[in-house]
Amino acid sequence: MQSFRTEIENPVVQKDILELEQKIHEFHNGKLDEEKFRSLRLARGVYGQRQQGVQMIRIKLPYGKVTSKQLHRIADVSDEYSTGRLHITTRQDLQIHYVDLNRTPQLWAELEKDNVTLREACGNTVRNVTASETAGIDINEPFDVSPYADTLFKYFLRNPISQEMGRKFKVSFSASDADTGLSYMHDLGFIAKLQDNKRGFKVMLGGGLGSQPRHADVLFEFLPTDKIIPLMDGVVRVFDRYGERKSRAKARMKFLIKDVGLEGFKALLEEEQEAVPYKTYPIDVASYPKVKIVKVEAPKVSIANTKDFETWKSTNIVPQKQKGYVAIGIKVLLGDFYTDKARLLADLVQNYAAGELRLSLRQNILIPFVKKELVPFFYSELAKLGFVEAGYNKALDITACPGTDTCNLGIASSTGIAQELERIIKAEYPHYISNPDVLIKISGCMNACGQHNMANIGFQGMSVRTKDKLVAPALQVLLGGGNTGNGKGRFADKVVKVPSKRGPEALRLILNDYDTNGKELSFADYYQEKGQMYFYDFLKHLTDVDNLTQEDFIDWGNTERYKKEIGIGECAGVVIDLIATLLFESQEKIKNAEEAFGEEKWAASIYYAYSSMVNTAKAMLTAEKTKVNTHHSIIEDFDQIFVQPGRIELENDFKETVLQIKENEPTKKFAKRYLNNAEVFLSKVEKLRKKELVEA
Repeated sequence: MQSFRTEIENPVVQKDILELEQKIHEFHNGKLDEEKFRSLRLARGVYGQRQQGVQMIRIKLPYGKVTSKQLHRIADVSDEYSTGRLHITTRQDLQIHYVDLNRTPQLWAELEKDNVTLREACGNTVRNVTASETAGIDINEPFDVSPYADTLFKYFLRNPISQEMGRKFKVSFSASDADTGLSYMHDLGFIAKLQDNKRGFKVMLGGGLGSQPRHADVLFEFLPTDKIIPLMDGVVRVFDRYGERKSRAKARMKFLIKDVGLEGFKALLEEEQEAVPYKTYPIDVASYPKVKIVKVEAPKVSIANTKDFETWKSTNIVPQKQKGYVAIGIKVLLGDFYTDKARLLADLVQNYAAGELRLSLRQNILIPFVKKELVPFFYSELAKLGFVEAGYNKALDITACPGTDTCNLGIASSTGIAQELERIIKAEYPHYISNPDVLIKISGCMNACGQHNMANIGFQGMSVRTKDKLVAPALQVLLGGGNTGNGKGRFADKVVKVPSKRGPEALRLILNDYDTNGKELSFADYYQEKGQMYFYDFLKHLTDVDNLTQEDFIDWGNTERYKKEIGIGECAGVVIDLIATLLFESQEKIKNAEEAFGEEKWAASIYYAYSSMVNTAKAMLTAEKTKVNTHHSIIEDFDQIFVQPGRIELENDFKETVLQIKENEPTKKFAKRYLNNAEVFLSKVEKLRKKELVEA
């Protein structure tokens, strides 16, 4: 463990990794509450698995960009600490599994040698900033969104305002009106626009999937590029203060928008403007790394099967706006590939393209900046890696989350059924290999990591119970979703729930009907024309559970009888004094505020002080068994329960003290005064806590 202490040059990163190591020890020794430890490790990309004793590590790759050098590093780390399998997520991250918790600090340190982070890949933070994988090469883009996504990612990484929100916060960038970044299902979505030859974005707010999908609202039709970071700074502040914290099911931005309304949210946003440290934040596009394309002659190759080559070109070659170049799409089954192939792929793009790859929202890989004359050579080399399956971003290209393979929340297999459906399409519906219209997505539970409820044809893992109380794996069939562009989309309707082993038959019936009656309509439009009940009527017979066979009780990809279960989390092993833990955290936040002040980061210092005061109040309200659902309610209730009855004496009401943050610009003078307020408040509360414990 000693090596990373000296090899990490960035002191901020080194501090992060050492803190993770320290907290792991505290957790093992019973000095850190399980829930608090979970929060900390999730914000460092360390996620519990369905299997006990091992972790999933999520590697954060902003907008899916990964260089050849970084991919080599990730492959080395995966071989050393994991199983050698890399999994591409629907948020353009990479995940590795079966990692020993105690080795995660060293793993992280190894990744950071090539500027690859785990920080805030999970947890109640700003998650990976996603973008169209074609950003920078898209033939329809008004400009490259990559520099803007990159700057926004860096601004919010480790930003104190987004470290302990009620739930995660997701952001996307779309290169064009095609909205391939799927802005309508994000907390904040940005679509590139030009207005009077000026760059900006259409801004979507409050979208989301999960069990209750919500279409985002249009917040701005056009927002200049130098306003996007100040805007999101304010949005995150509002979400942090007013967002639900107690009930995870209602803790996303979409529920806050639903509660207060769009206009109410705008009013709250306006109240935060004084505290936002930048009124404008110009993004230096010129400093964004320039693409370096290798100059090389095209090696001569002989293509043995020209028919397969032409089919592959028709589905896997992506046009590029740069003259003389194309991008190559690699269809990656279930988003899984292995380190041996990853290294060879990294070498290929380093030596013959631009030394970078883009991971896609559909769990695939895109190689940009391939000279047109090099396409036969790339096909030949990719064939050696098994990377020339036709059907990139087509109907055959099914998206699926890991489901019950590794996820704690998985209810039924998503990967097993995905493989079977792909097999059926290849064997029985080969014309769908080149069909770009039908989008199939699968999730193992309602949380929609596989994005099933925005698909044309979606499947959600569930279970079904017979009259004899026997439980079998099942699939909810959803139809009619899809992206219609420019911030608009449709969410799929729940049509029927069928035993999982009948999923293939459901797909056959749906495709057969569409082939016969769909005419020239897209599948989404055809569904809208026919309606939910039309599909329900010809799928209903598949829902009967009175005639299940033994095979129906074995899920796809499994050999043992199905058992519905949610994965088991870690156990702290001892009882923790939660109130003392919360007050200790408040002390740590004060320390963070002091450090930020010393570094002249006034806005950061102020927010740490704010977090300390709210956390301190939360500790005392928790002792009173009072609900602590939102920061807003904590502030109100502390005054009512402690200040107004005279149980604690403050110079002003707690609300007046703590909400100074909204009324003052983040100056040195205010930061110093506010930090002092936080220190005094914590001191008074600690004295009150000791007094009440003695008298109890």
